[in-house]
Amino acid sequence: MKYSVAFASEVDSWKWAKRAEELGFHAAWFYDTQLLNPDIFVCMALAAHETSRIRLGTGVLIPSNRIEPVAANALASLNKLAPGRIDFGIGTGFTARRTMGQTAVPLKRTRQYVEVVRSMLAGEIAEWSDSDGPHKVKFLDPELGLINIADEIPLWFSAFGPKSQQLTAELGAGWLNFFGLADPTDSLNAMISEWQQAGRDESTLQSNLFFLGAVLTGDQEAVEARLMAQAGPATSVLFHNLADEVGPMGGSNLRAGPLSNVLADYLKVHDGYEPADARYLQNHKGHLMYVRPEETHVTPELVKSATLSGTHDELVEHLQAIAGAGYTQVTVQVVHGHEGALEDWAEVFNAV
Repeated sequence: MKYSVAFASEVDSWKWAKRAEELGFHAAWFYDTQLLNPDIFVCMALAAHETSRIRLGTGVLIPSNRIEPVAANALASLNKLAPGRIDFGIGTGFTARRTMGQTAVPLKRTRQYVEVVRSMLAGEIAEWSDSDGPHKVKFLDPELGLINIADEIPLWFSAFGPKSQQLTAELGAGWLNFFGLADPTDSLNAMISEWQQAGRDESTLQSNLFFLGAVLTGDQEAVEARLMAQAGPATSVLFHNLADEVGPMGGSNLRAGPLSNVLADYLKVHDGYEPADARYLQNHKGHLMYVRPEETHVTPELVKSATLSGTHDELVEHLQAIAGAGYTQVTVQVVHGHEGALEDWAEVFNAV
């Protein structure tokens, strides 16, 4: 199993990508969240220029953020800077769209997007549609070497539900999963089933489990501080998502479940956010970067139960189980301002 890192994209991310490379990490993944972070391709270009071995991936691109020819060009440009080291991760959109009051891009549209980008990266003529109708597009002068479409850019798809897992299998893409309430082994088994139903050999499935967590050391005060700073944002995101689902963007009623009582407390806070017709603006503030002061429902105990956090030895045991389940890669999501945790995670990964 390979070990990677993910960042909330920033112009200094190259420093941490370079350090991850020195520590032996396989890849560095970057978030595409335009209302929270700098442009993903600016940050990745800096990292591409400053590294020589580590892979660099979009974790993940959102179809509505840029048209297909622009996305294909950006990936091909990165591939010129870091030949054969670029990964094309894509999803239907969580944070990038929720922060604008939008729901996920439909799977049919996402598939069309992927097919156009892939065709262009293969040097083919692709049919791309916009408000004016369909157009045939392709890179006109790739032989000049201004971009690189000669080296493969593998596709990865962020998929949680059965339909998105089915699409992942049909596309033959690598699978990106995110550690949360669902058991990661059950999720992987479901993905393997879809992979096999698509007529593919299980051994060819590339699977990557993203997670937030903290390597816990020191006294109780130090442990709780690490939990809240390095893993707490993941727990906050669970409530950001659930609040959307029971609000205007989701329309679902609050269902009984392991977090329903805590969610009810957060909704009381959430319903006071202004403007009332755009509460999502505050709901997603600090997403995957910090726990907001009013999020008092996010406690160290809850964070530890909902994230991949523990002592060095506990984490080694957890990761051995994840490797045994069949994941081919895991990616620790390092929180802004706490990138030094790379050192702790390198020690854990090296002991697995």
